[in-house]
Amino acid sequence: MLKIRLLLDFGGGLYVLLGLVHALYTYLDIGRPRRLVPQDPAVSRAMAASYLRLAGTGTTMWRAWVGFNFSHSLGVLLFGAICVGTSFVLATTVLPAWVLLILVVISLIYLVLGFLFWFRIPVAGIALAGISLLAAWILYIVR
Repeated sequence: MLKIRLLLDFGGGLYVLLGLVHALYTYLDIGRPRRLVPQDPAVSRAMAASYLRLAGTGTTMWRAWVGFNFSHSLGVLLFGAICVGTSFVLATTVLPAWVLLILVVISLIYLVLGFLFWFRIPVAGIALAGISLLAAWILYIVR
């Protein structure tokens, strides 16, 4: 069971790390946009000057972008914490195998999103975390 727990901790830890770095980059970009921003500074300026149609004059595209990035960071952090939390629960409790399978499926969804919409660094981290979660699930069902 220790190997399974270590794999869950590793995979979850990678998600926590990715979420923290993403949140940090988002925070740093509020005052001085350099990381999670368009390559062309004119696009960032246009985002700051353009209101989100759905919100009327309630928020700009830039503020929505920052909010989306923070909420994405929170989701990734929460998922990583759930993976690590599952490891702690396995120290004292037997869980149905489908619980670990759900973690693998969520990781696979993140991986597909990464391939479709993101860039290689998070995709590599997600792939490594997903392999770790998949290995934990396989070891759990064959134990």
